[in-house]
Amino acid sequence: RKVLEKTLGVPLFQEQAMRVAMEAARFTPDEANALRHAMATFRKRGTLGLLRDRMVGRMTARGYDPELAARCFRQIEGFGDYGFPESHAASFALLAYVSSWIKCHHPEVFACALLNAQPMGFYAPAQIVGDAREHGVKVRPADVHASGWDNSLERMADGRHALRLGLRQITGLGEEDAKRILKARETPCEDIAMLQRRTGLGAAVIETLAAADAFGSMGLDRRGALWQARALAKAPPLPLFETAGRPAEGKEPAAVLPAMMPSEEVVEDYRTLLAKKGALAAEAIARARDGQRAAAAGLVLVRQRPGSASGVIFMTLEDETGVVNIVVWPRVLESYRKAVLGARLATVRGRVQRTADIVHLVADRLEDLTGWLDLLTPDEAGGAPSPGPVAFPSRHPRNLRTIPRSRDFR
Repeated sequence: RKVLEKTLGVPLFQEQAMRVAMEAARFTPDEANALRHAMATFRKRGTLGLLRDRMVGRMTARGYDPELAARCFRQIEGFGDYGFPESHAASFALLAYVSSWIKCHHPEVFACALLNAQPMGFYAPAQIVGDAREHGVKVRPADVHASGWDNSLERMADGRHALRLGLRQITGLGEEDAKRILKARETPCEDIAMLQRRTGLGAAVIETLAAADAFGSMGLDRRGALWQARALAKAPPLPLFETAGRPAEGKEPAAVLPAMMPSEEVVEDYRTLLAKKGALAAEAIARARDGQRAAAAGLVLVRQRPGSASGVIFMTLEDETGVVNIVVWPRVLESYRKAVLGARLATVRGRVQRTADIVHLVADRLEDLTGWLDLLTPDEAGGAPSPGPVAFPSRHPRNLRTIPRSRDFR
């Protein structure tokens, strides 16, 4: 009672585990300190076994029920995985409360702060942005005229704030290049060629911006921006005109290109291929019934194997409709290790496990589809998906170079 009354009989803190040993088994301060060390390292050093016999034996000798003594020690043993000192626990509790309050009342602030603190934590930027959208946040894309390096907030007409993605979110764009963009746009750039002349950015950087759809403020969608970027990349440098700050060949008439609909950008070249594998969209998995057999496919965002999960790996797949949480048991891992640990695009088959609003897909088969990412590369002539790997796979906005790698925690 003296030790556990504060926490209603449940040992929560490392200090309490040590006090239980001191009060019930008459451990000396040195023995209690040895117990504290052993709680954090018992898997490696094996010293906890010696202390177990000492504690249970002393408690039993003092009249405690042997089962109670053994149960007390098992609770202490559990602290080896997750126990905290009381001061740390209080700090974490405060951080968790404040973070939850901000996320509840100001989700745009929460998302912006998390994105600017990357790389950190478990969730990838795509998941943070997706969650913000689901909670009503207006997300505006990274743009060469509107974005800073960091993500920021922009006031809207209704007094709320939109989340403006920063240039830092563009994979392959360095901060120094971003600073040159910010300096060059003190007066708006009329087109991509003007931006390149002012910044001196190389063709590869311009194409990276185009692939990220960062030229919307110039009235260009991704396809139109890539068209202009490719033209700049192929044009020979003419130093005389560059020095004068003028276009080398006059203003080129705008090419009229078919509008690049979202279904063309993602669904037609991505979902169609995966649908042939029988894969359901993430939103369909979320509605599936408990025990239903299903298949999901998408980019692998996260892999996690917690030390306390007995070898279970948790994966997160993303498609254009959301994310799917995957559970991979050790026996399945042994059969599909290469796909589980190395795939960047994968299909997973298994059974849906639903508990209230929490849905997992428990895997029994996995397939590595990473090679399919090459199929999404447009050929140089017509922009249609190529039937196989092509000569310029690094040029497509959804290729291996620009798709972020998964975050793996093991």
